[in-house]
Amino acid sequence: MLEVRKIYSVQKSRTTMEGAGVRLKRAFGQAHPKLDPFLLLDDFGSENPDDYIAGFPWHPHRGIETITYVLEGKVLHEDSLGNSGTIGSGDVQWMTAGSGIVHQELPEQSQGSMSGYQLWANLPSSQKMMDPRYRDVKKSDIPVVTLDDFVKVKIISGDLKGVKGPVQDIVTEPEYLDVSMNHHSKFDHNIDSTHNAFAYVIEGEGFFDNDKKQKIGKGNLIIYDDGDKVQITTEANKLRFLLISGKPIKEPVAWAGPIVMNTQEEIRIAFEEYRNGTFIKNQD
Repeated sequence: MLEVRKIYSVQKSRTTMEGAGVRLKRAFGQAHPKLDPFLLLDDFGSENPDDYIAGFPWHPHRGIETITYVLEGKVLHEDSLGNSGTIGSGDVQWMTAGSGIVHQELPEQSQGSMSGYQLWANLPSSQKMMDPRYRDVKKSDIPVVTLDDFVKVKIISGDLKGVKGPVQDIVTEPEYLDVSMNHHSKFDHNIDSTHNAFAYVIEGEGFFDNDKKQKIGKGNLIIYDDGDKVQITTEANKLRFLLISGKPIKEPVAWAGPIVMNTQEEIRIAFEEYRNGTFIKNQD
């Protein structure tokens, strides 16, 4: 019999400032054995342009992947690979920094609502200096699976009922689902027992394990313990959440700002290269 994962911990996202002055909520921003391979999840959402208009001007990354999922609004992306484009409502930008990339993300609107999420996924030591790559995933390319008319799941990466998300061939085998549940509904989903998993509530509230002891609402992060599947239920309220899992790397983490490596010496080298202009490697 499959074991339902229990809740390891629940934590409320906290307001912080990033970029050139973007006000956002940080669900987590630290290396943790139960979150490995994921490092950070930011929730950016506001109807006040002053909270987002400054954006994230040119900055470097090395050793990680950044995954930006826009729910509302438009964001311009440009990078040192020559990629340039706009991601809008429902689109995803999956960027593998690898050996080094410099990019910027700027709002392409000066009014209205802007909301979405940025997730950082670590890379194992064997892949930290891989060639950078960029994937622009449009809303129309993200499959949606409806279960019994009560649960709707957008599959960014991973597999549900034989339907695969558009982002594949990632070394940490991530699964990234956007799940919407009607009231009085249930969602059972198998997750590889060797993988770590967490959920983040976008709206509504529900129960995130089979004990049903704690109803959890918007802006909360649910970190799961070990097991074979998750079981999520609703009562009178609807619920929408991100469900994300991946294969843990189980390696040392050295982290300084936008650079994540395995040792402090690698961090020192990365910033030295950024200062002297050798950060971007030749990609043939």
